[in-house]
Amino acid sequence: MAASTVTSGSLVYERRVERVHKYHWPAIQLNLWMLIMLISACTIIGVFATFIQIQGQLLLPVPWYFPYYITVSALVVSFIIVLLWLIFQRRLLPSIVMIGGFILFVLWLVGLIVISVQLWGPTGSVSSNCNLFVFGANPQPVGQSLQTLAWLQQKSVCQSWQAVFAFGMVGAIFLLWIMVMAYQVFVGYS
Repeated sequence: MAASTVTSGSLVYERRVERVHKYHWPAIQLNLWMLIMLISACTIIGVFATFIQIQGQLLLPVPWYFPYYITVSALVVSFIIVLLWLIFQRRLLPSIVMIGGFILFVLWLVGLIVISVQLWGPTGSVSSNCNLFVFGANPQPVGQSLQTLAWLQQKSVCQSWQAVFAFGMVGAIFLLWIMVMAYQVFVGYS
């Protein structure tokens, strides 16, 4: 932007230079991060939404960590949408990614710890019940019966818990990775 001033018949130009710092994000790594985090978040949303529906059908109270992890996963999806919008506007700053990644990492880690306690807790844990009643069932029911259908449903619930833990662990690692990547972009390593 240039401003001009006229003084006693002479023209003086004042020149202002605006420097816009551009950050170079590694496109493949960023896209891979978004894809894996979308898969992790959507899997957790889907599994816990199903668990809430099952709890409601059985007239059981819903544990606090089901809606908690659904909310955190929805925040991750929203964060990715904001990142995409900033990328399309060419305004993605490493500081936004680092701060958002750190906040989501802490929230995600709380959910992961709670899931770990429920899955492998001291007594009556999901894993011990699954090992006792599902994976340790001998003989495993076969044929077209309600017992086989119930066993398959129990196996599905057990495997869903294992999937939530696995995707929770992957999500925590990837949230750490995005903070490291944002720092590298900030200092210019990319």
